[in-house]
Amino acid sequence: MQKKMFQEKYPIFELKIAKSDCKYDSVAAILDDLQAKIEAHPKACFIARFDHLSHTQSIEGEINPQIKDAQNIIFCFGFQIPGADPVAVRPRAIGVTDLGDTFVVNFMEAPNPVAQETMQTWVKDLVK
Repeated sequence: MQKKMFQEKYPIFELKIAKSDCKYDSVAAILDDLQAKIEAHPKACFIARFDHLSHTQSIEGEINPQIKDAQNIIFCFGFQIPGADPVAVRPRAIGVTDLGDTFVVNFMEAPNPVAQETMQTWVKDLVK
């Protein structure tokens, strides 16, 4: 898993998985796995799935031709609300993009280290 900066200000974690090394063969199957993990977690709450590719197509947005599918799963960890600031960085989302022979699974760094570690574990578990 690689940590990088998106647009020089958003810390994201990314794992590129060759399809031959992934437990699943589609974005939907990966999201099913992640949703099951979210629903089984005692402090996480599943919110929704978002089909980013279909949305961008519907508004005639620009799409890299390598992208075959791109979706997000949206959820929240409910550890605590010590003030207003944490509300600004919730809920969490994990993106899954199909690039033909590779899946890219990524998410923005979580401010809570337990949430961060949990998301990293979930994503790494997608590899055979």
